[in-house]
Amino acid sequence: MVLEDVAPAVQGDQVAGCTVDEAAAALAELALLHAPRWGDASLLDLGWLQEGGRDRGAALAGILELFLPGFLERYGERLSPEVAELIPRFLAVIDRYGWVELPGPVGPPGPSSSTVLHGDFRNDNLMFGLDRVVVLDWQTVSVGAALSDVSYFLGGSLLPEVRRGVEGDLVRTYWERLGAAGVDLGWERCWEDYRRYAFAGLIMAMFASMVVTRTDRGDAMFVAMADRAGLHAIDMDALALVPAAR
Repeated sequence: MVLEDVAPAVQGDQVAGCTVDEAAAALAELALLHAPRWGDASLLDLGWLQEGGRDRGAALAGILELFLPGFLERYGERLSPEVAELIPRFLAVIDRYGWVELPGPVGPPGPSSSTVLHGDFRNDNLMFGLDRVVVLDWQTVSVGAALSDVSYFLGGSLLPEVRRGVEGDLVRTYWERLGAAGVDLGWERCWEDYRRYAFAGLIMAMFASMVVTRTDRGDAMFVAMADRAGLHAIDMDALALVPAAR
């Protein structure tokens, strides 16, 4: 493997959070990643390109239910009370959460907003300080709902009090960049998908924290990810976008 020297770029810090300017620069890179293969059904023919996970609840329901007691025992008292209360409510409907419920031309049935995803687009995997943000850690690259990358990043990488004041403008600028690249996506659908996938960071935090070696820094990171994502989901009323049981 050949790696480019990106000094003096500085790694982002998931626990500390990023600035608004850093978030804007990161979303510019996401638009460059998402736009070229937007809605490309041939992506599903690439055997090495896995289908996304944080935008599909059914595949994760059993695992996260199994992890829930240990996750709450370890982190429950460090989460905001409303987030600790939200998690069991979300897991009760997680089998109906995600893109498989949405109509669209990519996959059977898949959403029109599917494309190549980074899969773990967050502060710790970004390098700031150059003309463009450097994106690292591509082991979770997949095909899935584009706005899950956006929601995952903003929900977990901005402090909640900062995110609430700027997320509308940041998502709209991302959407405008997609449009300039030829992507046909209505603003209402873009914003609804951003709301829908606010659970992405919570899913990742619950899963990853239970399968990796535990460290003090890791604990702080997973608490930050889970709490911020949970507050994001509450702010976005994301639970209301989970389809009702049939």
